[in-house]
Amino acid sequence: MKIFVVSDTHGYVDGFLDGIQDMARPDLIIHLGDYVRDGIQIADETGIRTKIVKGNGDYFERGYNEDEVFRLQGRTFLITHGHKHRVRYGIDNLYYYAREVGADIVLFGHTHVPLIMEESKMLIMNPGSPYLPRGLDRSKTFGIIEIGEDISGKILTI
Repeated sequence: MKIFVVSDTHGYVDGFLDGIQDMARPDLIIHLGDYVRDGIQIADETGIRTKIVKGNGDYFERGYNEDEVFRLQGRTFLITHGHKHRVRYGIDNLYYYAREVGADIVLFGHTHVPLIMEESKMLIMNPGSPYLPRGLDRSKTFGIIEIGEDISGKILTI
């Protein structure tokens, strides 16, 4: 199973949509907030099933959670924008919450800085932002997760 992970599009989805245009179609897209309406637009324009959580910029959006835990392909996912877990100041709070819910894969945004790491057999990813990148590199990015017998993830530059 192939999953595209995107966050912090802030009203500008064209860069992401253009960036994935020539790639093999994923089974799922996960949008990690800021903005919910961007996730809806991505789903509408691609026809690909899209899971969406809301971020700090989605305060008035109804019907979307800030965190979501679900099972897929025998793995437990925790998806969140991350602001409620104070990820701007580090990921310890998020990591311990992920352990509490038994997550195998943790996906978050908010910082606009890409991150991918494994800790205690848990894949932790922030896909960065395809529109408003931050950090030293400032590349426009999104993430890909592939699930088979193993879990693999990578950050791609658009």
